Amino acid sequence: MIQKITCFLIIVAGQACWSQAQDRSVFNGKVVSNTLDLEGIYVINAQTEETVTTSSSGSFSISAKADDVLVFSSISFKEKRVLLKQEDFSNLNFTVNLNMVMYQLQEVVVKRYDNINAERLGVIPMGQKKYTAAERKLQTATALNATANGGTMAGGSISADPLLNFFSGRTAMLKKEVAVEKKEFFMRLLENMFSLDHFIDRLKIPADYVKGFEYYAIENEKFTVILNSKNKTSTEFLLGELAVKYKEMIAGENK
Repeated sequence: MIQKITCFLIIVAGQACWSQAQDRSVFNGKVVSNTLDLEGIYVINAQTEETVTTSSSGSFSISAKADDVLVFSSISFKEKRVLLKQEDFSNLNFTVNLNMVMYQLQEVVVKRYDNINAERLGVIPMGQKKYTAAERKLQTATALNATANGGTMAGGSISADPLLNFFSGRTAMLKKEVAVEKKEFFMRLLENMFSLDHFIDRLKIPADYVKGFEYYAIENEKFTVILNSKNKTSTEFLLGELAVKYKEMIAGENK
């Protein structure tokens, strides 16, 4: 009997989730600002946590429905939250105006532990270059691959593939994949290092703004360097400074 009830609840929950997903459709919009650099701005559906990034022109497409809240987050712009209305879905020129933000961090000293790494421990050979999956694709697409050829004056020939990849746009696409892969890595590293309670109770970030703050933090190059060092003390220190700046931005928006 218990098994039948459990199966029934699972089916009902699944149907509810499916129905909720069916209500949403692809929503298209564009971000505008007083700058031409509009690529890579995070657009987050606060209800579903689906995340996309804007194109070079500021355009974006995301699954949404009326009453969903879209969060626009970037290190270069003040965070903005937009409540979607039914009429927005019929607006072919839906735009969101973002304001740029200026901030300055104090100097941070990072203590390095160069003697403790995989090479010193003998896990990998000394001096070996390490690539991620996206980096390997980019390396393959851009390598010149010189080969011996006695019939040429230079004594070798160079593959034309890198040039073809460059002009076809594949190289640029692979570079974007590498950038996205790095951001996803830093996001996992940050969430594994600090719990949700740490952001809410210790840093005093409102629960609805935690995800946006995480994206804001990993967009900061100095922070990702410290985060990648896995030094939790230094990471927590700089994270606290970023939290102060982020809360100032929130307070300014709510005025």
